Amino acid sequence: MLAPDSLPNPLGLLAELTHRCPLGCPYCSNPLALDKRSDELDTATWARVFHEAAGLGVLQVHLSGGEPAARRDLAAIVKAAREAGLYSNLITSAVGLTSQTLNTLADAGLDHVQISIQDSEEKSADHIAGYDGASTRKRALAAEVVKLGLPLTVNMVVHRANIARVEAMVELALSLGASRIEIAHVQYYGWALKNRAALMPTREQVEQAVAQVETLRKKHHGQIVIDAVVPDYYARFPKPCVGGWGRRSLNVTPAGKVLPCHAAEVIPELEFWNVREHSLGDIWRSSPAFNAFRGTDWMQEPCKSCALKEKDFGGCRCQAFLIAGDARAADPVCHLSPHHAMVEQLAAVREDIPYNYRHI
Repeated sequence: MLAPDSLPNPLGLLAELTHRCPLGCPYCSNPLALDKRSDELDTATWARVFHEAAGLGVLQVHLSGGEPAARRDLAAIVKAAREAGLYSNLITSAVGLTSQTLNTLADAGLDHVQISIQDSEEKSADHIAGYDGASTRKRALAAEVVKLGLPLTVNMVVHRANIARVEAMVELALSLGASRIEIAHVQYYGWALKNRAALMPTREQVEQAVAQVETLRKKHHGQIVIDAVVPDYYARFPKPCVGGWGRRSLNVTPAGKVLPCHAAEVIPELEFWNVREHSLGDIWRSSPAFNAFRGTDWMQEPCKSCALKEKDFGGCRCQAFLIAGDARAADPVCHLSPHHAMVEQLAAVREDIPYNYRHI
């Protein structure tokens, strides 16, 4: 646990406004038990949360879901973020978000739009999303975003069905006028964990994709920023969990629970405080869930004596629990973990089976 005077300020807030979504993406990071509409925070509570976040030092809010456009008060929420002095990024499926609504959001102070695109091939994209016509709608909304002069990021979640088309996805992002593309390999939590065998690429596919990204970065330098997240299951060392547990960001669920990361609810021993009952500052400083894995005192070997413990912070706590059964264990993706062989075994399981589509 970190001492209060050494606790860093959070920089980002992920605001999950709703779990409602028209798509059924099989890799969705939302929990299997989705929050109901009747449990969602109201507009005034979100406005208070934004002001409290700004007071903590948060600079940007990511308006996410589900599909944020399912909220009829989305424009009021965007306005509240602007009034709190936060940079707002709308993370949207683009399905259910009309050009008229987009204009209203821009007028309310929206700063940035991030659109998920499942594949460069429309038939495959619609199949992955579980929604016919989704790809056409996404491309149309992207054009409206650029027309309004808003910065556009394209998000591509990579898995076995689309990993061969990374270059085509970058070309698509360029044609849409995006200034940035995020190529994020599936992280196996939530619905992705349920679909792991259907989504898992081979090591050879991953290595080719990683090399291709580097080539594309050089080719399109100055045209588009290409960010890439390498899949954990084929890594040698773990990534720092959201920059270190409880160090940089907060995630507020539709029902008001505040999490150190989006998957933290999979760890049953953690106690999560809610913004209905606590201020965001109190939660950041004193919540049992946030303090559970801060610092390095909680670590076991090999993390405890590892030279990288202040860089990767032991890796992902949720992954440690889901694979090793112990949230305090070293992230099993690390080659030094006594559970690393389990990751190798799981990565070798690939099945051509129908997706279990996300549903509420």
